[in-house]
Amino acid sequence: QVQLVESGGGLVQAGGSLRLSCAASGRTFSSYAMGWFRQAPGKEREFVAAINYSGDRTYYRDSVKGRFSISRDNAKNTVYLQMNSLKPEDTAVYSCAGTGGSSVYIGSRSYDYWGQGTQVTVSS
Repeated sequence: QVQLVESGGGLVQAGGSLRLSCAASGRTFSSYAMGWFRQAPGKEREFVAAINYSGDRTYYRDSVKGRFSISRDNAKNTVYLQMNSLKPEDTAVYSCAGTGGSSVYIGSRSYDYWGQGTQVTVSS
């Protein structure tokens, strides 16, 4: 069992930056692929970024490429999402997710464990 807790959300002006963190419990974090998803009011949850268990493979949705960066520190059981050049359309609740496996995963159904989410609001 893995428990995930996100932090780092908040209110930021357009063009600003935030770094989200997702702290995982358990000794098997280093074997889990991780992902970030977001859900805006009235919209379906969507994939944002994913990273494999070792951190040498990543994948992003097109709209965040070049602005967001996912990384992980297995010694700290933490995955990060650095978000730069934020836009109002990035406003959403951001959740991290984890699953076993050696690849990167973009489908929410691939993930077994989910955090509660953290609110990111970007003002124009």
